[in-house]
Formats: sequence, C-alpha cells, structure tokens
Amino acid sequence: MPAGTPPPRFGLLRAIAVYKIMKAVLLVAAGYGEFRLRDATVFARLLSWASTLPSGPEHRAVTQALAWFSGLSDARVQALGYVAFAYALVFTIEGVGLWMRRRWAEWLTIVTTASLVPFELWRFGLRASAGKAGVIAINVAIVVYLVRQLRSQLPVSEHRRGPNMNRP
Repeated sequence: MPAGTPPPRFGLLRAIAVYKIMKAVLLVAAGYGEFRLRDATVFARLLSWASTLPSGPEHRAVTQALAWFSGLSDARVQALGYVAFAYALVFTIEGVGLWMRRRWAEWLTIVTTASLVPFELWRFGLRASAGKAGVIAINVAIVVYLVRQLRSQLPVSEHRRGPNMNRP
C-alpha cells in the first residue's frame, strides 16, 4: 500500500459513519417535527395537506400517522421528541468517531447497533416491509463487520489459541 493511502477498511468505516450521520439527521428532523406537531396550526395544515393526497399507500400512511399523533398527550409527544434527539446524539457521536477512526466508536457502534436489532426484528414481525428488512440487514452487516475487524486486530491470546497449544 503506498504511503499516505488509508487502509481499505477506512472506506467502509466512512460509509458506516455517513450512514449513522444520515440517521442522526433524520432523527433530528423527526424530533423537531414532533415538537412542531404540538402547535395546533401546524397540525391543522398537515391534516389539510393530507386530505389533498390522492388515495393510496401515501395517503393512508400519512393519515394513520397523524391520527396516532393526535391521540398522544403533550407529555408523550415531548418524550418522543427527546428520545429522537437522544438517539440522534448517539448516532452523531458514532458517526464522527468512526469518521475519525476511533476504536471506541467501533465498540460503541457494535453495542448500540446490536442492542437495537431485537427491537427492529420485533417491529419487522409486526409489519414486515422491504425497507425494514433492508435496515435490519444493514445493521447486522455493520455489527458483523466491526466485530470481525476488532477481533482481527486483537493479539492472539492463549484463550483464542485453544487449551493445549502452549504445552509441549
């Protein structure tokens, strides 16, 4: 490898970093939207806009989402906004850390991503879709890739070599 050329895994780390930062941006937008939905005029405009959508999956999804939000208390909407912002902060920290090739970011990404996979599988079981399947596949691939990378960089210890490898 020529001097000054980043290692091949750096490109994949950057791709994962961009993915995490994109998720953070979407969560910030969702959190902001949740706080804005508390404003009655914004909610009324969204209902008016939803009524102009042609009937189809988009119309149904938007009206179901608005109906769900309208049934939430202000405290629940505020809690959802804070949760979205908290996850956005975690994803931003992961993304920036991965972009900077920090080992702690790889560990943080493994722990947070792997801990969310069971929840994603549960949601997929409730209502399967290609989008949810894609997100699950990407997240599992990220965890597997990072675990393999970290394991390949660990020194070979007696534990990994096996029980009788050091005995004559």
